[in-house]
Amino acid sequence: MNLLELGWHSFFEKSFQQYQEGETVVAGRVCLEHKHMYRVLTESGELLAEISGKMRHLAQRREDYPAVGDWVVLSVRPGEQRAMIHAVLPRKSKFSRKVAGQVTEEQIVATNVDTVFLVSALNQDFNVRRIERYLVMAWESGANPVIILSKADLCAEPERLASEVADVAIGVPIHIISSAENRGLAALAGYMTQGHTVALLGSSGVGKSTLVNRIYGKEILATGDIREGDDKGKHTTTHRELIMLPDGGILIDTPGMRELQLWGAEDGLSTSFQDVEALADMCFYQDCRHGSEPKCAVKAALADGSLDQDRYQSYVKLQKELAYLARKEDKGLQAAEKAKWKKIHQTLKNQPHR
Repeated sequence: MNLLELGWHSFFEKSFQQYQEGETVVAGRVCLEHKHMYRVLTESGELLAEISGKMRHLAQRREDYPAVGDWVVLSVRPGEQRAMIHAVLPRKSKFSRKVAGQVTEEQIVATNVDTVFLVSALNQDFNVRRIERYLVMAWESGANPVIILSKADLCAEPERLASEVADVAIGVPIHIISSAENRGLAALAGYMTQGHTVALLGSSGVGKSTLVNRIYGKEILATGDIREGDDKGKHTTTHRELIMLPDGGILIDTPGMRELQLWGAEDGLSTSFQDVEALADMCFYQDCRHGSEPKCAVKAALADGSLDQDRYQSYVKLQKELAYLARKEDKGLQAAEKAKWKKIHQTLKNQPHR
């Protein structure tokens, strides 16, 4: 394969040029992440790589390390199919979430993605508010979201649910599919072009792995059943993986997410809730909080039903979540900066005096 098939273009070429001066290095794309090791696709084949000591020493946060989808700078060990990673090239897009639990830390799900398939099953686990949350993060990532409503064979009224999604997914393409019946899959072929990267995101049990198998043309990923009673799924995909399609295009499959906590998504929130923010701009007072203030366009829209109460409450909830995260992250950045300078001072202290 060549780099163009892997998704390479001028955005990465410009950054890579600085590493080519006097160095024998190649560019590769991370397809799988192990503990402290990475599988990387290059023009000469797949390599097993680790990050250099210098890169590890300079890394401050998770985003400084490679993730699935990243383009990296490699020095190759001839004849060994092994390599050393010296740098991560700037990312064109990045889908991140806050790690689960109380720790305020970023988890990178996939990078350099062109299109995000937000997969939601048309069963008992269907949830418009969850789709809103995924949309916020997708718009923030820099990729273009596409909503995939799967398992249409299990739903009596898929078009009605799709209409509910359309009300909150302004301008976003929506596809109703059934992998079991091969329904709607042909419409997805237009996204699978050479060098175009599509990431699949969604909760456990929505059918991401089955969809990958249908698109690929054979069973390459394990699939599992969902639980009876609540239609929630089990984690059949346990890691993120970049998959090259036989007829062109690139898929990134991801584990199901039981929770999706926001990570720095102010722009994504504005894009996803442009209808709410357009109303807010019409309020008489610029700092209107949509409470007791007079001439509030948001309150008027809620009163006449042109703005859905649940959608507005979802917007407020996500706003508060982002504000809380920003306060926590600011403290984390301060601690990271302190640790960085402590490391630099320790390095200088250990250097021999001349």
